[in-house]
Amino acid sequence: IQFSDTVKLMIILLISSIIVFTVFGNILVMLAFIVDKRLHTQSNFFLLNLAICDFIIGVFVSPLYVHYLVTGKWVFGSYLCKLWLICDYTMCTASALNVVLISYDRFLSVTKAVLYRSLQNKHRQTVIRMATVWVMSSLLYSPAIMFWESVFGKKDKDDGMCQAGFFDTWYFHLITSCFDFVLPLISISFFNLTIYWNISKRNRKRRQLYVPRPSATKEQHAKPFIIATDLVLYSRCKNGQKKTAASNQKKNLQQCLQTCKIVSSASSQEKVLPYNLNVHCYKLSRDKKVAKSLAVLVSVFFICWAPYTFLVSIRTACRGYCIASYWFDVTVWMLYLNSAINPILYPLCHKSFRKAFTIILHMHF
Repeated sequence: IQFSDTVKLMIILLISSIIVFTVFGNILVMLAFIVDKRLHTQSNFFLLNLAICDFIIGVFVSPLYVHYLVTGKWVFGSYLCKLWLICDYTMCTASALNVVLISYDRFLSVTKAVLYRSLQNKHRQTVIRMATVWVMSSLLYSPAIMFWESVFGKKDKDDGMCQAGFFDTWYFHLITSCFDFVLPLISISFFNLTIYWNISKRNRKRRQLYVPRPSATKEQHAKPFIIATDLVLYSRCKNGQKKTAASNQKKNLQQCLQTCKIVSSASSQEKVLPYNLNVHCYKLSRDKKVAKSLAVLVSVFFICWAPYTFLVSIRTACRGYCIASYWFDVTVWMLYLNSAINPILYPLCHKSFRKAFTIILHMHF
């Protein structure tokens, strides 16, 4: 597409701002891990893995695409073209698989807490999972980018174009889209739905465990009982004075217990929570925050990825004749936009990241 100078300037300014946010935001995430050692948890390392993918997209993939988009020509040679394509496809796929990994981690923390705690000190498994994401992402597209033309022959294309050999091959896009979008979407949807089902179930259980206070407004005599203890007991008696009961004041204690009463107040309809239920409520509240932060991350992933996946499938099937090429460019930049949004989500959804970001910004500004 040929753009006017004004449109080119607007595109450059808009895309440059996305690139700056992507690079700066993900550098901030990586610095946070250096500044605050408390962030070195299994779940946060998966976020770091995602930040590395997003950073490479911002610092290498996006800038080259800006020049390619604005000029309409690739001027950096065939070798850099293949390297750029490998990084582009691999980083975007790794970003999607990292979201799956993060969702799985949150799924374990909420639904299988005991197992999750036992895995926290097994750093080897964390490294293996992170490495698996990179290996799978590389194997999905890199061999095809490097060897497609050698196996299936070169296709006719302009010298100024930089496209993968499978760009117009619909069955290849159909297969790969299952691995880099459909299966990840099904996985994260399952994890999210299971998390919300688990939280809803625990909410119902919490309501059933509430212990109501006495609802009567009149005074009721309490049935006294004595617990062997070394503590000094205090009790409010009829005369309004506090009497101390200890082992050497047994007589006074018996007199107080005979006259002590429980007076229910106007707010007697409130419910009392046992200690173990308070702990349960704390864990439930924490898991709700985990579920909300995950839901935001996954929603952004779907919004940014779905248009590209559907458009590429349709465009490839009709060989590019039914959809204008600029819509393809728009959906590609929506993928890149996801890399700029992710670092913004971390401090919004995680208090620990918010504190680390504040420390870093205060140190440098």
